[in-house]
Amino acid sequence: MSKFSRGALTAAAASVLLLTACSGPAGSNSGGNTNSGQPAGGPLRIAVISHGTAGDSFWNVVKNGAEAAGKELAVTVEYNSDGDPAGQAKLIDNAVAQQVGGLVVSMANPDALRDSISKATKAGIPVITINSGEGRSTEFGAVTHVGQNEGIAGEDAGKRLKQAGKAKLLCVIHEAGNIGLNQRCDGAKRGFGSTSNLQVDISNPTDAQARIKGALQSDPGIDAVLTLNPQVAANTVNAIKESASKAQVATFDLNPDVVTAIKADQVLFAVDQQQYLQGYLPVVFLKLYRDNANTVGGGRPVLTGPGFVDKSNVDAVGKNAERGTR
Repeated sequence: MSKFSRGALTAAAASVLLLTACSGPAGSNSGGNTNSGQPAGGPLRIAVISHGTAGDSFWNVVKNGAEAAGKELAVTVEYNSDGDPAGQAKLIDNAVAQQVGGLVVSMANPDALRDSISKATKAGIPVITINSGEGRSTEFGAVTHVGQNEGIAGEDAGKRLKQAGKAKLLCVIHEAGNIGLNQRCDGAKRGFGSTSNLQVDISNPTDAQARIKGALQSDPGIDAVLTLNPQVAANTVNAIKESASKAQVATFDLNPDVVTAIKADQVLFAVDQQQYLQGYLPVVFLKLYRDNANTVGGGRPVLTGPGFVDKSNVDAVGKNAERGTR
């Protein structure tokens, strides 16, 4: 449960105005939501629909953030997810049919969601995109995008690995068709240099570990592995042990297992996009939009990352990861 007070909530919402990227949603629709049947000042119902899978530790933190904001603002938050793009589109269609007052959507596969999001905007339901799909958010008519610029985050991660003296990087993509993951690896290549990609399937962790092990054995020159998910980071730590490789691991995203691995020197650092904020802030923004016609970001996405967690700050951040807010 969030420990934010209402006063802290207001301060948090205001402070993110300083965290914007160079391009993003236009934020030009500032008239408020007038067509959803949920007038300003009355009850507000928001549907949060992600591409996460049930029980995923990353998306549980997003859900925690959205529900905490809903509780503090007396907003009804309904969280649903489906890792299949077609299934996610159906969830959006259902929310539109139920005339929710606001919609929060992650867009790992934007084209698959185009028609469904279009139905929402045509119905006068304001949409905020989160996590994935920053580059298409304006095109889809979203009020703003809340998340991390994946290319910048990947580039910064690559630079940190290069500064650590690494010479050859393997970037592991765990979900086919997720544009954000490819953007991370593309960015890592820009920041690092000599980089190759490996495709694995996160739904088959045994095979993923075997594929990573095989890549390390076939190319002993690989001395750094960048994973894009905490579960794959754990698979990689095991693969390194099994292959007797000397490669070191860095990963995207944080959970208690990654915190433990950083403390044990098994993971160099984690790129933290602070996904709690990706759930929390859109609920705040949609209420302000509905009640006061406010838009946030000034035409640019609101950035929640990248931040970096390593040995220098892992103890402080780890306490919040344990309670499900990091």
